[in-house]
Amino acid sequence: MAPVTRRSAIRTLSALPAIAAVPAAGVFSALPRTARAAEFSYKYGNNLPLGHPLNIRAQEAADRIAKETNGRVEIKIFPNNQLGGDTDMLAQVRSGGIEFFTPSALVIATLVPVAAINAVGFAFADYKQVWAAMDGKLGAHVRGAIAKSRLYAFEKMWDNGFRQTTSSKAAVATAKDMDGLKIRVPVSPLSISMFKGLGAAPASLQFSEVYSALQTKIVDAQENPLPIIQVAKLFEVQKFCSLTNHIWDGYWFIANGRAWDALPADLRTVVARAINEAGLQQREDIRKLNESVVGDLQAKGLTINRPAADSFRAKLRDSGFYGEWKGRFGPEAWALLEEAVGKLA
Repeated sequence: MAPVTRRSAIRTLSALPAIAAVPAAGVFSALPRTARAAEFSYKYGNNLPLGHPLNIRAQEAADRIAKETNGRVEIKIFPNNQLGGDTDMLAQVRSGGIEFFTPSALVIATLVPVAAINAVGFAFADYKQVWAAMDGKLGAHVRGAIAKSRLYAFEKMWDNGFRQTTSSKAAVATAKDMDGLKIRVPVSPLSISMFKGLGAAPASLQFSEVYSALQTKIVDAQENPLPIIQVAKLFEVQKFCSLTNHIWDGYWFIANGRAWDALPADLRTVVARAINEAGLQQREDIRKLNESVVGDLQAKGLTINRPAADSFRAKLRDSGFYGEWKGRFGPEAWALLEEAVGKLA
């Protein structure tokens, strides 16, 4: 299980035209040569391919941290589920088996339920609303809840993007097209609830199982942000991509609480600054990537359509989805969400 290297990252990027468009100059600076081993050597695991902007910017942050701490802090990156699936890595970061992990909000919500609030169906109209909420009061509320689970959440979320729907059967144009659709969703009560509310037949599978499940027709559809659809080559086993923008999801960059507390204050400052600033750069990478990826997916054979959100919101409202989750998240968190996006329920 080798960590990210400059050679392997560049090799992966060269095979991904759209992702290679992300500015890479200066990203992979050499680690400083030190005469001694790192005082703090940490493992960071994630579920994304090496060429994804999250891993590119995480490597940049790791290199910067090594340099600015004079080699005292070393972060080794293990991408692409090398250390297990999402639930495995979440357990490992809690136990201290690994020190860093970037679960999506939907994944960490299996431990901290309120963390899923950003994934309420059709809540956010655009990124302006997303960052106002997650860099503001709502994000602070969620970080406080994560801290109660002996984990430290860095201030800036990393972008996973608005989620889109792909299918091997037909395009999704209105809520009615969801009726009976066998669709893979993350291991997330909120996602399951939303798709059931839309009339679909959701199945929870780890991301590492998605390609094979689509290929063997265990499920007919899945939903993910466009860069994930691209780098995971889901276009090879899907025919239609509907830009539903049904959920915005992001990655919380989290640390094991004991490992984080073990760092001296000056090193925590260096690590936090590097990771938060890399997160801001990754957000911009995803924005640029989304601008180019639609054309790339079309060229690879996916039929793209852009459904309006109205019928989906109406179906979720009528099915009681919004009312149910307002009760489950609680009035305080729901009020912070609606402060950023307007009235939902």
